[in-house]
Amino acid sequence: MVYQSESMFTNYFKIAWRNLKKNKIFSLINISGLTIGITVCLLIFLYIQNEFSFDKFHADGKRIYRVMRTMELDKLPAKVPYVSGPYATALLNDFQGEIVSAVRVMPSNALVTSGTRSFNEKKLILTDEPFFSMFSFPLLKGDPNTVLKEPGSIVLTETAARKYFGEENPIGKRLELDKEIQLTVTGVAKDIPANSHLEFDMVAPLSNYYNRPWFKVWINNSMFTYTLLKDEGSAARLERQFPAFMQKYMGKEMERFQSKVGLTLNPLNEIYFESATRFDAVRHGDKKVVYIFLSIAVLILVIACINFMNLSTMRAVERSKEVGLRKVMGALRNHLVAQFIGESILLALISCLFAVMLTLILLPFYNHILGYTLAIEWTRFPIYGFLGSVVLLVGAFAGTYPAIFLSAYSPIQALKGKLNLGREGSWFRQGLVVVQFSISVLLIIGTIFITKQMSYVRSRELGFDQSQTLVIPIDNNEFYDNRFHFKKELERQSGIASVSLVSGEPGGFFDTHTFEAEGMDGQVLKSCTEFTDFDMVKTLNLKVIAGRDFDRSFPTDSAGSVLINETAARALGCQQPEQAIGKWIKNTIRDTERRHIIGVVADYNFQSLKQQVNPLVISPSDDNRVALVKFKSGRIADNIAAVKQQYSAAAPQFPFEYNFLDEKFDQLYKTDLKQQQIMTIFAALAIFIACLGLFGLASFTAARRTKEIGVRKVLGSSESNIILLLSKDLMKPVVLATCIAIPLGYYAMSQWLQNFAYRTGLDWWVFVLAAATAAIVAMLTVGFQALKAALANPVKSLRSE
Repeated sequence: MVYQSESMFTNYFKIAWRNLKKNKIFSLINISGLTIGITVCLLIFLYIQNEFSFDKFHADGKRIYRVMRTMELDKLPAKVPYVSGPYATALLNDFQGEIVSAVRVMPSNALVTSGTRSFNEKKLILTDEPFFSMFSFPLLKGDPNTVLKEPGSIVLTETAARKYFGEENPIGKRLELDKEIQLTVTGVAKDIPANSHLEFDMVAPLSNYYNRPWFKVWINNSMFTYTLLKDEGSAARLERQFPAFMQKYMGKEMERFQSKVGLTLNPLNEIYFESATRFDAVRHGDKKVVYIFLSIAVLILVIACINFMNLSTMRAVERSKEVGLRKVMGALRNHLVAQFIGESILLALISCLFAVMLTLILLPFYNHILGYTLAIEWTRFPIYGFLGSVVLLVGAFAGTYPAIFLSAYSPIQALKGKLNLGREGSWFRQGLVVVQFSISVLLIIGTIFITKQMSYVRSRELGFDQSQTLVIPIDNNEFYDNRFHFKKELERQSGIASVSLVSGEPGGFFDTHTFEAEGMDGQVLKSCTEFTDFDMVKTLNLKVIAGRDFDRSFPTDSAGSVLINETAARALGCQQPEQAIGKWIKNTIRDTERRHIIGVVADYNFQSLKQQVNPLVISPSDDNRVALVKFKSGRIADNIAAVKQQYSAAAPQFPFEYNFLDEKFDQLYKTDLKQQQIMTIFAALAIFIACLGLFGLASFTAARRTKEIGVRKVLGSSESNIILLLSKDLMKPVVLATCIAIPLGYYAMSQWLQNFAYRTGLDWWVFVLAAATAAIVAMLTVGFQALKAALANPVKSLRSE
């Protein structure tokens, strides 16, 4: 009995293989469609697997929480992850029974010197001794319990170690931090995995800064604090005690600033999917994007499966005699169903093997688009579970209907070859084509709208001039100390229009402060702030719509004046900008004396277009973190060389780094641009797979109507009439699919555009363009086969059976 089953299985396999070889066109179409569909699914599976695996590799991850400050911003509750140095010490002291360990992490950048070589390292973190004990970042060299024990120690990732010391053993080698702190390499960590919200190339002890004045101040947004709790229930118990904790240490400050600040704990594995804000410099993801990608993967795979179902059903006529003969010889229906489903699984398996090869080829390009490295982990079960599930599900889903359809034939009809696919079968097949093209048109609509919106945000008038403006970070003490001389020397250059020293450039970071103001009746104004010299308005070409700009001829402007934007004027209760002139305003943290508003600038988008313009207060101050250098037109290379020369004079130890302001602003939409690229590729693949199916159906339809075409040509039908005849029926489901996809696309895009405060319209022409694109591609696909049939010799057509 076992031998008979094995023999039957071998026989079924041979028949399946022969059918694939015999029907090369249909096999090629099916395998191509399924290969592309499974490839897309595999690429998206790798992406989704990485997204949902963030920070899951830490051994104690379920007990690690990040401390978050809670407050109200723009009348909405908000969380800020930055706290000051004293928090960790106080938490450990007050909650010894609940908190096992606390680690502060301070993202930083610094000049790191090895011998005669120096690099401005952007991914340096300063942290406490237990860092490598709390987090499971594997060390290739060094003891995680002691590697950061001494203030003069430093840990490098393997890439950073090769950068500084090549293939030499880095342990014991010396590095210098900011030409100030001598450090010895005590450990080498594996490169940080792509699924970590924390990124670093170097880790140095925070203990080097314990005695700095800023470290001991409670009101200071400088670092993250992570806590390792006794158990998972500790978080809820701690949060109930946090109000009393904050009142104990921050009560006077909260009363002074009329602001209630609280604390909460966020689990480590939820940090990545927290909403990204300008207050959080770690990596963040978006679950909406993940679910969009998942939906695209499913939809494209459905399109590929529909191809298989349609083409397999249409081939039923060719296999009718085989089915009839098998039934006469005693084959049971369930055996036939098993055989045909087995054939579809074999085809899915072949497609899966091709998909793996195609994925390996495309993976470097895919990683380039994503901006980080994904890899197929062949040593772990998930990849095999996924591929096996895809083969079985696709094989069963795509093969069930054709199997049931084929096995239901009457043996007599089948042997006579007089099978009728029936009106119901025709409606079902056309319905599948409708589903295919609905998905394709929906993806085309999404692609066009995303492209249109991104073009809009990149070309919209922002209210300031971002052209030919260099952004140079003031990120080291050497440059900071010499910044005024740097500015003065540049202003003498013929190619430099103006220079301004500011706390943040458009698209960069802006502090939010509270202000007391005239007419606020005891309330405070929460506003973004810009600390600057007197030349910012000129450098960015802002428009002063009331009052005047800062002026050096007014001695009081430095310490007694501010500019505000229109939104801030309205927040102060001024119906017209002119009404704000002369009012007093006072920063509750920074100012000891009141300042007076001397001018109102027109609103400009200093933040992403996903946000409405916030109130902005512009104050003269030495808190300069960025230099903006405006060029005159032309000679950009010469102007950059002149800036570099002056930078080298001001900060000779540091490498010259810069961005252009328009490029920097575009970085705000980096994720959206990636979505646009990937959506474009997937939409193209979806319509390609759908057209493969349509091509197969057109080929089959033309083949079945060969004799009819011959008769029509003999009776005088023109080639154009024949083409119209064959195209008309196949284009009907495409038109219906377009009608279904347009309202779905309208709804989906209206929801997506809600992410932007400034957005393009849902223009009618986009839907027409999407419909026309799908129709033209479908028409070309069908028309090729129709033309081929129309040009065939009618004599040969009439002889065919």
